[in-house]
Amino acid sequence: MDRIVVGVDGSDSSVDALRYAARLAEAFDAPLEALITWTFPLAGGMPPMEGWYPEQIAADDLDEAIRRAFGQSPPDGLTRRVLGGPAARTLIEVSKSCGMLVLGSRGRGGFLGLLLGSVSAACAEHAHCPVVIVHPRTAAEES
Repeated sequence: MDRIVVGVDGSDSSVDALRYAARLAEAFDAPLEALITWTFPLAGGMPPMEGWYPEQIAADDLDEAIRRAFGQSPPDGLTRRVLGGPAARTLIEVSKSCGMLVLGSRGRGGFLGLLLGSVSAACAEHAHCPVVIVHPRTAAEES
């Protein structure tokens, strides 16, 4: 199988997706790639602030999510990738060259209570490969 790509944004949901994707990668003996995206927010045409590096912030968020998911023992062969661009559009483009895309059901944005966030919904509808959407487990399900 081609690599399994997991979209990460630092949310609890994406950390759960990262753990689940690692189990899938092991089961399918497939490479695993953790991917985070970043964009410059539009501020009325103003240039970005001096000393603000969104790509580095995204890389740090990715590293922190991996640490939260696996502690000091990430899966062997896990690769990390930071890409500039809107999350949904970037993940859909990446889906053209991977075997599976794994996402949390909801990221950091949006409205509480939604079962599916906008990025997950867009990827489920438009991705070029199978998409697995990981919903959080409740305490009752985990016991």
